[in-house]
Amino acid sequence: MSLLESIQFSRQATTADIAAGGQVCPVCSREAKNEFVPLMALPDDLQNLIRANAPDTNHFQAVCARCVRLFERAKTHIFSDAAMNKDGSFVLSTPLRLDSDERFTGKNVTIAFLDSGFYPHKDLTEPTNRILAYQNMNATDGEVASLFQPDVASWHGMMTSVVAAGNGGLSNGFYRGIAPEANVVLVKLARTGRITEQNIQDGLEWILAHREQFNIKIINISAGGDFEHSYLHDSLSQTVEDCVSLGLTIVCAVGNAGHLPNHPVFPPASSPSAISVGGLDDNNSINRAKRGMYRSSYGPTLDGLQKPEIIAPSIWVPAPILPDTPTAQQAALLDDLDKAADKDLYAIIEASPTLEPELDAALDRPVHVLRQIIALKLRDGNVITPHYKYVDGTSFAAPIVSSVIAQMLEANPNLTPQLIKRILISSAERLPHYEVDRQGWGVLDPRRAVEAALSFT
Repeated sequence: MSLLESIQFSRQATTADIAAGGQVCPVCSREAKNEFVPLMALPDDLQNLIRANAPDTNHFQAVCARCVRLFERAKTHIFSDAAMNKDGSFVLSTPLRLDSDERFTGKNVTIAFLDSGFYPHKDLTEPTNRILAYQNMNATDGEVASLFQPDVASWHGMMTSVVAAGNGGLSNGFYRGIAPEANVVLVKLARTGRITEQNIQDGLEWILAHREQFNIKIINISAGGDFEHSYLHDSLSQTVEDCVSLGLTIVCAVGNAGHLPNHPVFPPASSPSAISVGGLDDNNSINRAKRGMYRSSYGPTLDGLQKPEIIAPSIWVPAPILPDTPTAQQAALLDDLDKAADKDLYAIIEASPTLEPELDAALDRPVHVLRQIIALKLRDGNVITPHYKYVDGTSFAAPIVSSVIAQMLEANPNLTPQLIKRILISSAERLPHYEVDRQGWGVLDPRRAVEAALSFT
């Protein structure tokens, strides 16, 4: 019996405990009807955790049963492995914020990633190496040496693949993706960070030729072209349509040009059969009232198609720091300093000269000045832990959707790309007060999508 099941309370007493707002939960802002639990009925540590992650609400005495289940399930991980914000709340993981269905992990489903470069991060390779293949499209023999080079081209693809399929191993599983047991195929498209439409098309054609060998079901593309095109005359868009017709589900980031007057969506995201993903800003919270739009691109396209179809978190997304880089060394130093006693700060900084010049220059200043610099550095660098940081962009919304599709295919391997798209848009939740053009059918709902996938078995 769970904690929630063991709590007995009457409808009359519970309703009386609900803060102003009637039947809306003060933590997640969902209508919960009569499914409220008095906070006093919960253990102190769970009460404190729930209150800490609703820091801007007034005093409340009851919370919905869904929030109790959510935080009860994650409590141990949060207390032992999650980073704490300065306001006392915690840096929440993507599965927790979206309330994903933990029964499914993308097991035996392969996601292919097209990106500028990759790195074999431990969250993909330990305890089991789930990288089935790596292809460098810039090398005639597809050499693998570039996979192990932590250069500037490696970080983006490493992040997209780990956001979707990382097991969070460097955080004891907390900062994992929604599909932490999915297999991955990594296709490096370019020598530098710039990716052309031809690069993407070449990568898609390689996947078409090897899809059966690696049982590829999903293709994640967190890159786009340089110009708007009609899919009727664009070879990249036609290749996307060919992939989907052969049973591959293609997920594309729409881009980050929502602040521009024409906010264009380029191929391949403008392709009719692609699942195109825009950006949600959920403010690192499970409170639906805090949800807003990210500055993602949106349609209509030149062909009059509504893009994106769906939105997912595009900011405050925990992602890995590229190992063996100056950024990783700086993050480790800042984390050590943030946790250190005041008396030890000077020695720690002196032991790592040149890593943070501003701290080196402040060694003659009082402790409170050092603390201010450390806090600013952590914030400006989006550092969560020595191994993870926040990232933003629709590049990271797309792999979140890809990971949910991996769950859906694990739950029901017979789903077609067309049915997957239908389920995603029909289970999404529209944001109030934002234009439909910007959000399509609304916010990704992993749990409802998986339940719908199961209903088609």
